[in-house]
Order: sequence, then C-alpha cells, then structure tokens
Amino acid sequence: MDKDFVKEIINLVKGSDIKQISIETGDLKLFIETHQRDVQRVEIPLPQTRYQEVIPPSEEVLQENLHVIKSPLVGTFYRSPSPGAPPFVEVGDIVSPGQVLCIIEALKVMNEIESDVRGKVVKILVENGETVEYGQPLFIIDTNV
Repeated sequence: MDKDFVKEIINLVKGSDIKQISIETGDLKLFIETHQRDVQRVEIPLPQTRYQEVIPPSEEVLQENLHVIKSPLVGTFYRSPSPGAPPFVEVGDIVSPGQVLCIIEALKVMNEIESDVRGKVVKILVENGETVEYGQPLFIIDTNV
C-alpha cells in the first residue's frame, strides 16, 4: 500500500459519512476513525410547558430546533473543571459555539467538550462522574433562541 493510496482513502473518508474504516493487507493494517459530530434531534411534546418532557435521544429526528451534543470519545464525564468548582453549564443556560460544556477524562487526559451551536441547554443527559461511550448523547440544546 503506497502513500498516495492511503491519502486517497483518507480524502474519501473525509468527504463521506463514514465514521470508521479498517483495511488489512498482508502485514499492513490501516484504521481511520473520524470524530464528526452527529446532529441528532429529538421530539419534545409541548402541551403546557415548553420543556415538560424529553424523549430519549435514541429516538428519530422529529423536532428541528433541538440539537444533541454527543461524546466524541469514551471516558469519564465531568460537569466542572475541578471538584468543588461550579459546573460549566446548567439547564437553562444560553451557550455559544466554542463554549466548554463539560470535560471527558480519557487516559488521564482532560478533554474539553465544546458546544458547536448557539442555544439554550434543555437537558443534561449524563451525571457527573459517569462513564460515557463514544457517540453517547450528553446535552440537548434548543437552537431556537
């Protein structure tokens, strides 16, 4: 497998919806994983209060103004930068793109997870100190603010 072939595969993965690809030929193994953020939307029934109940984010796309922030890696979820410090965000806070929402610790590295949209935090789906999986929904953000 030559460098041009590997570069071509990387460019094909970048321009697609592929999340992971693994190729094995002889003594060479190539594994590519993208960290694209998925947009997943959930339905919220709106009878009497605007945010009365949230359907679990595993449901299909139904409400256009809701955006789900998912974990880009496996690790431990922390709502604040250190024990005793206030959380990065609370339900009801308005967040902007690039604003830190939480930290996920993986292999002793603290990874800041940022919002990729502007909106209001509707629900925090994970408890402080909980282990999260890759792609697990963490926050629901109402972008209709």
